[in-house]
Amino acid sequence: MGKTIIEKIIASHAGKDVVPGEIVDITIDVRVARDFGGANVAKNIRDNGLGIDDAGKTVFTFDCNPGGSDQKYATNQQICRDFAREHSIGIYDIDAGIGTHLAIDEGLAVPGSTFVSTDSHANILGAIGAFGQGMGDVDIAHSFAYGKVWFKVPPTVKIVLKGTPSPLASPKDIVLAMLKKLGANGLLGFAAEIYGDIVDGLDLSARITIASMSTEMGGIISIFPPNQDVLDYTSKASGTKTQPVLADSDAVYEKTVEIDIEGLVPQASRPGHPEDVVDVAEVSGTKIGSAFIGSCTNGRFEDMKAAADILRGKKVAPGVILKIVPATDDIWRRCLDEGLLKVFKDTGALVGNAGCAGCAAGQIGQNGPGEVTISTGNRNYAGKQGKGEVYIASPAVVAASAVAGIITLPDSIPDTPFLFSTGEPGSPSPAAGKKAEVEERPVKFKGRVWVVREDNIDTDMIYHNRYLTITEIEEMGQYTFDNLKGWEDFAKKAEPGDIVVTGKNFGAGSSRQQAVDCFKSLGISLVIAESFGAIYERNAINKGFPIVTADLISAGLENNQEIEVDLRKQTITLPSGKQIKGSFSDVQMNIYLKGGLLNKQD
Repeated sequence: MGKTIIEKIIASHAGKDVVPGEIVDITIDVRVARDFGGANVAKNIRDNGLGIDDAGKTVFTFDCNPGGSDQKYATNQQICRDFAREHSIGIYDIDAGIGTHLAIDEGLAVPGSTFVSTDSHANILGAIGAFGQGMGDVDIAHSFAYGKVWFKVPPTVKIVLKGTPSPLASPKDIVLAMLKKLGANGLLGFAAEIYGDIVDGLDLSARITIASMSTEMGGIISIFPPNQDVLDYTSKASGTKTQPVLADSDAVYEKTVEIDIEGLVPQASRPGHPEDVVDVAEVSGTKIGSAFIGSCTNGRFEDMKAAADILRGKKVAPGVILKIVPATDDIWRRCLDEGLLKVFKDTGALVGNAGCAGCAAGQIGQNGPGEVTISTGNRNYAGKQGKGEVYIASPAVVAASAVAGIITLPDSIPDTPFLFSTGEPGSPSPAAGKKAEVEERPVKFKGRVWVVREDNIDTDMIYHNRYLTITEIEEMGQYTFDNLKGWEDFAKKAEPGDIVVTGKNFGAGSSRQQAVDCFKSLGISLVIAESFGAIYERNAINKGFPIVTADLISAGLENNQEIEVDLRKQTITLPSGKQIKGSFSDVQMNIYLKGGLLNKQD
């Protein structure tokens, strides 16, 4: 009985003949952990007292957050760096690009090889006729430690692309047509082999685009039989002559699916469901706020060039943001050398470091509530690329839409871009003129004190910048002081009515309002310090949060003692009955009593 490509690859790495449904241990040629998940892989290995099977086949790739701009990602990356140095493991750091692309371009993976990563799109390796699979932290840790992992041999579906697309269609449109036909679970649990009249003529970039979206169809992997160009590419990248693994003529397939792409026109996925695919013409005219070109699906040089050919000599529509992220640093540099970056910058685009971008929170390509984005990514699930709505399309359609200000076809870009509608200049907001209702505010307080015997407590210690995206005051309190050594559990212990007492220059550092609002969120009555940072002082006063200037540290107060504060008399009564003068100005009192600077007075 003949074998499919996936069966042959798994058999060669299991050391035995295999059949669909069988579970076998397979040797993994390339084992990768990303900055997303990599720290957990290292932890799993350390916690279980394991080693590394072959450091030469083991790699970290930092592609989810190439700027390390999120502190949790930066922490994960540093954990991986430390672990890599400890075990002599290679790293493609934040300047390198997407790990699956690097595996191909750097010759780590070749036709017929096996590759695993903490990347759900590791099946991109099907573009070169290799086995690639995304796996979780435990699986990857096992492959790091033992060089192998168990796997269930999948049955194979044969996909035949019938016909020739229209000149306007791209590889992205082909895979969207596949997704439309197969749906979100049409390849669930299957490997696929892709054939058809046009397949041999598809270049590596096109194969990567199509292979990458097998995940969105539920597939294990979509494999292309390598053509000569792919074999030449992988031979050069790896430094060895590579050979294809091909299916036998009598290979047994679960089924054969024919997909008609004759005359195929540009396609788009509507928000929320990658499989909700329609002709771009059906959604043309939709107003957009942003556009994104990049991702593991469309970050190759050919994608960049397709976009540049549309953008050259044009401008991004006013009010629209175009974000472009090449897949690897080599592609980025080629864009520089061949003038594409100048085209992008001249048109008004933001160009980012090589990496995954839009799929990772905090990175280029995310959008905000109500924002409509057109993207070359592979996923547009709610919340995946931000809080707005995301349409998926080809680089050419995305570039054309960015110029038009609406979703449009490349041959239908209007002479004048569509603009956002606006109200009349200076028109008041619906709430303008309304007087805020302010409850009568107390001027006398009695409460338990927390004595923080430190000077120069800055706003990052009070409320760390990793929480700055939180906008609801009710959510802020839980993070108060969690970056102040020894006080990390303050928010759990504090109770409404408590009073914070501290030293000099409280609230030094940044201008963040959250460092005031977090105390309001917890119900802290007031903060007393010997002195306050200048901006912090203004922020507290303007928000109507009472802060009193007084030196209580030298008064010998202890945690849990009670004090009384009279804002009008500007006095603080200690547990001993002794009174100390505390500064609370008339300006502070006026703003405090009306509930904050922005509240209207009678």
